[in-house]
Amino acid sequence: MIGQANAPSDPTWQTSRDPAILKAEQQRTLAAPRRRCGLPARLLFVTMDLCYGRRRTLSKFKVLEVVARVPYQAWEHVAYIAMTHTYGRPHFARRIFEFVVEARRLQDNEQWHLLILEEMVQSRRVGESFFWHRIIPQILAFAYYHVSWLLYVIKPALSYGLNADFEDHAEHEYMEFVRENPVLEREPFLSDFQQEYGSFPSCAVLFRRIALDERLHKEESLERIAHARFS
Repeated sequence: MIGQANAPSDPTWQTSRDPAILKAEQQRTLAAPRRRCGLPARLLFVTMDLCYGRRRTLSKFKVLEVVARVPYQAWEHVAYIAMTHTYGRPHFARRIFEFVVEARRLQDNEQWHLLILEEMVQSRRVGESFFWHRIIPQILAFAYYHVSWLLYVIKPALSYGLNADFEDHAEHEYMEFVRENPVLEREPFLSDFQQEYGSFPSCAVLFRRIALDERLHKEESLERIAHARFS
């Protein structure tokens, strides 16, 4: 397993839907150590475990995706404020706008994850509490948004680091979920969102793809941290 984690990764994983590539990348994730998280991320994960238990479930992943979108919303908000003050420098404002477009793309990707999970929960008639699965996720998202926003205002790298912590956690959790539930290999993925997100031969392949989306988001945040250090 360690050898697989250290082996060169096929770069096509970033957009691939090939079951063989996704399965190989699952092994890489499971063999790799989790990122050493900062205090804000650890507090969020502990809170989610207290509220929803340590067991990985569709409902818990849905809460995860409600929260996952908000850093990109916070960054977009700050960037629009910045453009209000920098439009007199068109080239600089354009770079800010390009960042807004990228943040929106990542936010939309997380939104597809959420819609697919909600669809699964409803199709399986999973019992959920309005308080625990509607109200509490909104409170968590509200708090996480403001922490992400504040850290970005103080120092963007702090907010990117928090997002990298979160996305690394999500990547590992989805891959562990697939390992724990081999029945997903035989369960077909049927969804109204296949045209927008993609078609997959099984739910196991779907969740591997979602996990790799989270890895990609993590790596993009880490690249922004590196750019901030050396620019």
